[in-house]
Parts: sequence; structure tokens; C-alpha cells
Amino acid sequence: MILGMSLSTFTLVHVLISLVGIGSGLLVVYGMLLGKRFDGATTIFLVTTVLTSVTGFLFPFERLLPSHIFGIISLPVLALAIYARYARRLAGAWRAIYVVSAVLALYLNVFVLVAQIFLKVPAAHALAPTGKEPPFLVVQLIVLAIFIVLGVFAVKTFREPLANELAWKSTKAS
Repeated sequence: MILGMSLSTFTLVHVLISLVGIGSGLLVVYGMLLGKRFDGATTIFLVTTVLTSVTGFLFPFERLLPSHIFGIISLPVLALAIYARYARRLAGAWRAIYVVSAVLALYLNVFVLVAQIFLKVPAAHALAPTGKEPPFLVVQLIVLAIFIVLGVFAVKTFREPLANELAWKSTKAS
């Protein structure tokens, strides 16, 4: 029993939280690419991604696993994203720090998702039974490349509105 749930129920809850985190994170990155803040999705992403890492440590384990290492890396990255977003309000360089840390946290979750797919989905597992075979490595490199590109473009497009843009929006709203 974990938090009063059977292991299978807890696993299902953990997976659902993780999938919500990944889905909302993709929406947040999409917003960044449009130069828009999706505040609700951002809150959902950050909370569920923190919960994914925290609940990952509650599973019984006998040795440190790669997923634990990703959780250990993810939590301070998420703390930085939360600080940049809420305490520093994306001011100045904190905007880029937020983007990089949020995209990195999402990437770490997607990396673990891909690893789990190769462990649990029979067709994928047949291609890479130990997770060290070329198909696994190629997929993870493709995912990494996608996130690097997304991160670079998100930093460039998710910027503070210029004063004339703010004035135009307020005039348009009147």
C-alpha cells in the first residue's frame, strides 16, 4: 500500500498525473511559441510535474533507478521555473530562465515516458529490451533534438510585450 492505495492503483494515479503534466506542458510550450501565457495550463503543468516527480519516489525500490535521477534533477529545475514564473513574474532574464527550466522539466518527463514505452509496450520492448539498443537511443535523440529546437524558439518568441504593443492592445480593448 502506498498512500492508502494498492500498488496498481497508485501506479495508475502516478501515470495519469504524469500524462496530465506532459499534456499541459505541451500546451504551455505551444503558448510560449505563440508568445502567449497560458496561466491555467502553466499552473496545471507545474503542479502535476512536481507531483509526478514526488510520487515517483514513493514507489518501492531497492536501488537508485534512472527515473529517480531524473526526478532528482527535475525537482530543482521545477523549483527554478516556479520561482521565475511566480516570484520573479518573468521579469527581465527570469523570462528566459522560466522558459528553459519549464521546457527542460517537460523534456525530462517525456524522456521517462519514452523509456516507459520501451519497457511496457511489447512492440517497442521487442526493439530495445534493455533500453541500450539503437532504436531506443535514436528515439531519445530525436526527442532531445525536438526539445532543443522547441526551447530555442520558445526563448525567442516568449518575450515581454513592447510598450507600443501594450498601448495598442489597451487602445483596441477600449
